[in-house]
Order: sequence, then C-alpha cells, then structure tokens
Amino acid sequence: MHPTRVAVLGSINMDLTAVTDRLPAPGETVLGDTFTTAQGGKGANQAIAAARSGSATTFLGAVGDDAFASELTIGLNEASVDTTHLRTVDGPSGIAVITVDSAGENSIVVIGGANATVAEPTTEELEIIAGADILLCQFEIPIPAVTAAAQHARAHGTLVVLNPSPVQAVPDALLEALDVLVVNEAEASALGSDVLGRIAHVVTTRGAAGARYVGPAGSFDVPAPVVDATDTTGAGDAFTGALAARWAEGPEAAVRWACAAGAFAASRRGAGASSGTREQIESVLA
Repeated sequence: MHPTRVAVLGSINMDLTAVTDRLPAPGETVLGDTFTTAQGGKGANQAIAAARSGSATTFLGAVGDDAFASELTIGLNEASVDTTHLRTVDGPSGIAVITVDSAGENSIVVIGGANATVAEPTTEELEIIAGADILLCQFEIPIPAVTAAAQHARAHGTLVVLNPSPVQAVPDALLEALDVLVVNEAEASALGSDVLGRIAHVVTTRGAAGARYVGPAGSFDVPAPVVDATDTTGAGDAFTGALAARWAEGPEAAVRWACAAGAFAASRRGAGASSGTREQIESVLA
C-alpha cells in the first residue's frame, strides 16, 4: 500500500519569534529573552507535519524573490516535502511576527506577502490535486484559490480537508466541496453549528483536553497526551497535518495520532520545525 498522497495548498512564511516572560498589554513594552527566525505559515507547517507522519506530501504555494525564499524552500525539502511546483513571485515572502510567553502562549501577526498572490490554482497544481488522495487547505491564501482547488479535488475523487484559519466566512461553494473540517473551539464557535452541520466529518481541537470528532458514525473524544508545553505556536498545524497523513486509517486512529502529534509539537519551540517524526509521535503515544 502506497503512502497517502497529500497535496497541501497554502501559505509559507518566515516566522520572526520573540520569547518574553509575559505577553505585552496594548501600548506596553516588555524585555524579551530570545529572538529566532524559522520557517512557518500554516500551509507549510501542515505539509511538514504530514510528511513527517509518513505521507507523500507536495506543497503548493508561493515564496517571494527575497532573502527568505531559499531558506523557506530548504526547510520544506529537508522535511521531505516536494517543492517542485512551488511558485516564486516578485516581492517579499510571507512573514509572521510572533511573541511567545514563558507559559507557551502566543500572539501572532501575519503579513501575506507572496501568499497573497495565490489567487487561483495553476494547471500544474490542479493536476497534482487531482492525483492526490487528500487536498489540505487553510485560509492564509485567498479563499477563491481554496474554493477552486477544493471543487477540482471533489470532481476528481480527492478528499478535501480544510482548516479554516484564520477564521472567516466559508463560501457555500467551498462548503459543498469539503469532506473534513478541522477547527479549534474558537473557530467552531465563530462558524456556528449551521456551518459545522453541513460537513461530513468535523474534528475540533481542544488544546490540552485533546480533540472531539463528529461524523456519520457518531462522535467521540480523544484525550491529549500530557506533556510539558513550551510553545503552542505549531501544535494545531502539527495536529492537522498528522491527521491528514493518517486519515486513511479511519477517524479514530487518525485523531488519536493527531493528538499525539499536537502534544509533541507543543513541547518544542517553533512552528513547522516542532512537528515530530513518526518515531517521536509513537513515543508520545506509548
């Protein structure tokens, strides 16, 4: 049996992260402890998580022509993510400015850059999507591109997984193309039960409490393994990418695996780089 083929259409950013004892209040300046730069972006983070969980993963998105572009591409390649179809456009790559406190909580400002140019899938990207087992998308690129990709995936029998973050209204055309929705509790509340009720499979992450699944066969809760949380920045993306990679094993096995992947990521600093390998996730499950 071949590995699950996951096509991820989404964002890739350079994360600029400052670690402080506590997050500043509005108008306040605080002293920081450390500063780092690292690959981020919800699309790239989830692609790395999927690849490290064992899927054959292709990333579809865009970088700029700035100094960050090559570093971002190398980060994906080192995680065994296929970047053959990664676009390069004029202008800056995407940026995320992140502040993390001593308890691992964070605040994030995202500037789209090259990600904002992904207005529609290219012919080559549509071919990759049609040949994949799963299409995984988020909302850090223009929604029309996500909608077109999802509709194309549905037409070619590719399962569509959406993490609608940052949360905003989901067009009807996109809702009709979805198979799996992955949200946190705040996103679930913002979208509302009417929207959630239109999706066959809904997975809601609940932080340290784990995750809840609702689908055709009913619902169940999966607890999260207990870890010492260091940085929750990439935990949700690690969960989502891992879930997509293991979805073929069935919702319960996939959600359990994803909870372990998210817990492991929360125990490490960074976004994409915090995702665990199969062996590391298995050690958390054990």
